[in-house]
Amino acid sequence: MQKLNFPTYSFRFKSNENKISIFDCIRKKFIVLQPEEWVRQHCIHYLISEKGYPKSLINVEKELFVNGLKKRYDIVIFNPDGSIHLIVECKAPAITISQNTFDQIAQYNLTLKASFLMVTNGLNHYYCQMDFENERYNFLKDIPHYTK
Repeated sequence: MQKLNFPTYSFRFKSNENKISIFDCIRKKFIVLQPEEWVRQHCIHYLISEKGYPKSLINVEKELFVNGLKKRYDIVIFNPDGSIHLIVECKAPAITISQNTFDQIAQYNLTLKASFLMVTNGLNHYYCQMDFENERYNFLKDIPHYTK
């Protein structure tokens, strides 16, 4: 798999029927290794190792309904009170991050109401803080570290 713009992490892999899988420490199971999954796993490790978010507050690949349509988010980090702190949208490295990507995560956020958004293709990372009062987002250099 391609080298990404994240620190180096050690992952557990297994091979089954000519398919390589990577262990997801949040879902506690092996997931078929696709380019987007490679990015997602790096991002999960980044959030835990570099930003200090507890595994217990991280949720991966869950369904939600946006305007009556079934969607699936990549990564969500909850606050201890159950509100949502951060939504992460992961794309494969070959996918260019565009306005459409931000529109997708912003639509999810109409339902989820996260304080922060992160969009990454593993090579480029973009971070935003929501300004609900003015109905917009402000770009940041990074997302904040976990604080209790």
